[in-house]
Amino acid sequence: MNERRLGRSLVVSALGFGCMALAGPDAAAEALVRRAVERGVSFFDTADVYGLGASESLLGRCLAPVRDQVVLATKSGIRRAPDGAFLGIDGSPAHLRASCEASLRRLGTGTIDLLILHRIDPAIPVEESVGEMSRLVAEGKVRFLGLSEAAPDTIRRAHATHRLAAVESEYSLLTRDPEGETLACLRALNIGFIAASPLARGLLTGTLHRPEDLPEADARRAQPRFFAENFARNVALVRIVEDMAHRLRCTPAQLALAFLLAQGSDVVPIPGPCSEAEFDENIGALEVPLSAEDLGRLVRAVPPGAAAGARQAPEQMATLGR
Repeated sequence: MNERRLGRSLVVSALGFGCMALAGPDAAAEALVRRAVERGVSFFDTADVYGLGASESLLGRCLAPVRDQVVLATKSGIRRAPDGAFLGIDGSPAHLRASCEASLRRLGTGTIDLLILHRIDPAIPVEESVGEMSRLVAEGKVRFLGLSEAAPDTIRRAHATHRLAAVESEYSLLTRDPEGETLACLRALNIGFIAASPLARGLLTGTLHRPEDLPEADARRAQPRFFAENFARNVALVRIVEDMAHRLRCTPAQLALAFLLAQGSDVVPIPGPCSEAEFDENIGALEVPLSAEDLGRLVRAVPPGAAAGARQAPEQMATLGR
């Protein structure tokens, strides 16, 4: 697989693997991770709260034999209860250090390649959070640092404290928030961009046709973009993507990923497949022949702001872009 660079020197596969849905022990999930490695994926992105640590533990088991061939990113800065309930943001040095130590144990590694501050804590100056993370780098427990869902001014302040390799935020055809000021800021500072939720939480796969397609306990039912009054408008946009994908002889998911890959060699999408079939489909995006004319047509058909409804529930939206 082609490689891309996050920041000055962190080299990763052009398409990464988002691990939020991975938990274990699960033989199918472990087989999926191993297949990804076999197909050339070298970048795995998880967090200490994904499955309350289960995602990190699964990655640690699966990737141990190839640890020197992959880049492991994890995130810290969110607190959850034992039942998974959201308890708030915590960017305090004490929490970040304790979380890093726990992540190292679950991942079964001596060093985390990329440690990302999951959310910006409004009660803690970002300089304090990143300052503690930089001490973890000095101690050899972390190689590179990053932020998630941060505003440009925060990115600049954090970067002045310790050089950042990457910023991770949601970015897809239906969520274009990073375009403009954020990407311009990152490029001025030579910081890479990790595109989370690149398939708009499944909307851009073309497999969701009505809100009832979501399981009863699915977290997306609480996100406005999936509310009945917005769903039809968003599915209409997906139909446009499907029509263009048909002309290009690819799937809508592949076209959506190809769109992101075309945004620059510093952009690394991290889809989170739940099956080998989904993974194989995602990898196919690397072969989509997306010309400049095709890209322009797609952007005109699905312009920024076209999606209906916020991408997160109100209490989660309040934690973004600080």
